[in-house]
Amino acid sequence: MIQLQSIQRRYVSDEVETTALADIDLDVRAGEFLAIMGPSGCGKSTLLNTLGTVDRPSAGRYLFNGRDLAQLDEAALARFRSESLGFVFQSFNLIDELTVQENVELGLAYRRGGGGDRRARVAAAMDRVGISHRARHFPHQLSGGQQQRAAIARAIVGAPELILADEPTGNLDTENGAQVMDILTSLNAEGATIVMVTHSPAHADIARRRIDMLDGRIVSSVARAL
Repeated sequence: MIQLQSIQRRYVSDEVETTALADIDLDVRAGEFLAIMGPSGCGKSTLLNTLGTVDRPSAGRYLFNGRDLAQLDEAALARFRSESLGFVFQSFNLIDELTVQENVELGLAYRRGGGGDRRARVAAAMDRVGISHRARHFPHQLSGGQQQRAAIARAIVGAPELILADEPTGNLDTENGAQVMDILTSLNAEGATIVMVTHSPAHADIARRRIDMLDGRIVSSVARAL
């Protein structure tokens, strides 16, 4: 599904150049669950942002199902993100003024389809993560675990090919973190491709493969024995 070839990401400010990613080569197969680990500042989030086309590489190629994303303009990239990617963030990124149902529906903002189809998709996504009973509540009325489940529902409502999760359990207690990991594991078992940044070795071990990063480079890749 994904091929990163000699990906580099450099930032220049005040005549100082910082290399966040250095010659990254990475393949991710369809249906894989990949965990990314490493110390703060090693390039984990930059790599995830590159996969999500939020950051453009300074050099190298990013192929998604054989399609060279570097050839797409911003409008085409926006369509690609809405159609093919689902994002889950550590801080949930729910809109306080919208209900859970309305937040989940945002995942379909750029999708075609009638109202009935959209309502069915939203209902199915909320039911999938066990948050339907909170559909009319606002984010401030939810626990952290419920907010993250709502965020996952928003990420999966459009049936994306790839789910990108940035520290999805980072703001949760142990019990709620385990529930979120159970949901992600279940989604992967159903065929979803997941790439997750985490600081938790226990959660990384749940993934099918773990890569470790240091100073903008991948220093190891270990597949879990099935």
